[in-house]
Amino acid sequence: MSELTTLARPYAKAVFEVAQAAGDMAGWSDRLGFMAAVAHDPAMRAYLDNPRLTRDAAAQGFLSVCEGRIDDPGANLVRMLAENGRLMLLPEIAALYEVMRAGAEGKVEAQVVSARPVSEEQQAHIAAALKKRLGREVELVCEIDEGLIGGAVIRAGDLVIDGSMRGRLERLAARLSR
Repeated sequence: MSELTTLARPYAKAVFEVAQAAGDMAGWSDRLGFMAAVAHDPAMRAYLDNPRLTRDAAAQGFLSVCEGRIDDPGANLVRMLAENGRLMLLPEIAALYEVMRAGAEGKVEAQVVSARPVSEEQQAHIAAALKKRLGREVELVCEIDEGLIGGAVIRAGDLVIDGSMRGRLERLAARLSR
């Protein structure tokens, strides 16, 4: 996955700079999200994986699916990615772009994975604590993983807070094995 990130980063940065200069960051979020969904589709992946498919044909096929949903700058991105054999990077490019956009807008997305549903009050408390610690607006995305046994794991950018019972048991086992 880190190799994909390394390959996608220059493209995401270029798109971000174009979007920022044009004042169209939300528009590019929509375009990239749609293009990423098309690239992630199993039928499109199979089509693009065909070794006999030329890069020009890959771009034309991809653009025909996106017809009416992306504008000229989006189509130019598709052509450039196809020319470089990088159309499959679109999901990663979209994800990196969103991280850059959130950073520019002073926001961060935090993932809260908990053993049980997190109440609205708890979400507000977590968001306030993360805002204080990170100095940015926080958007929470909550998920449930009963395998955590209890507690929660919070991820916001590079910050990971593991307050789960499973994490605590793993740390205890590591200490005991020393």
